[in-house]
Amino acid sequence: MKRSDRLYALIQILKDGDLHRAEDMAQKLEVSVRTIYRDMDTLAASGVPVEGERGVGYSARAAITLPPLNLTETELEALHLGLAAVGNGVDGELKEAAESLSSKIDAVLPEDRHGAPKSFGFAVYPFADAAHGFRHLGPLRSAVRNRQKLRLKMQDKSLFDVRPLKLDYWGRVWTCLVWNETTSGFDTLRTDLIEDLTILPGLFVDEPGKRLEDYTPNLSAK
Repeated sequence: MKRSDRLYALIQILKDGDLHRAEDMAQKLEVSVRTIYRDMDTLAASGVPVEGERGVGYSARAAITLPPLNLTETELEALHLGLAAVGNGVDGELKEAAESLSSKIDAVLPEDRHGAPKSFGFAVYPFADAAHGFRHLGPLRSAVRNRQKLRLKMQDKSLFDVRPLKLDYWGRVWTCLVWNETTSGFDTLRTDLIEDLTILPGLFVDEPGKRLEDYTPNLSAK
């Protein structure tokens, strides 16, 4: 067993909060007691809440916690993408952990951002569908920055020529606010429902009535 795997195994043993003797853990992991002592020192130095002493036993005195973090939208996107990949790519404890962590993140995100839609079903929104939308975030972000017109093909086969204005995150759901040249109005489009994206020639310029500051929030997203 690699040392990193052994340290993880020790955390799994200790997380029940009970007292565990070094001798018993050494026998279970097929290593020496001296190795367990060194591993306990390593865990403690790494910030794992382990307490105890040699000859008595060890336990984890509290759940592992993190200090408050301020994340940028890009960092939040990366975290979301990682959770989606784990949630779809594995089964068992890791899948459950990804779903649990995603729920905890959703719980502390702002509940209302400019009239956020309430019908997306944040807590049950499928990881696979959310991950589907990530492939378009890079081109969408670039188009917002560069004022690049796009042609979007949606899953329902509808086609829209749009001016992308802003990306928003609602809790497992990314949306893009656009001026829709096909319908001559503002739209809030869910990125996971975009089937294909094409960059159109030419850039757009601000025009009264078609700018971000002209937008009045809608209550739905397509």
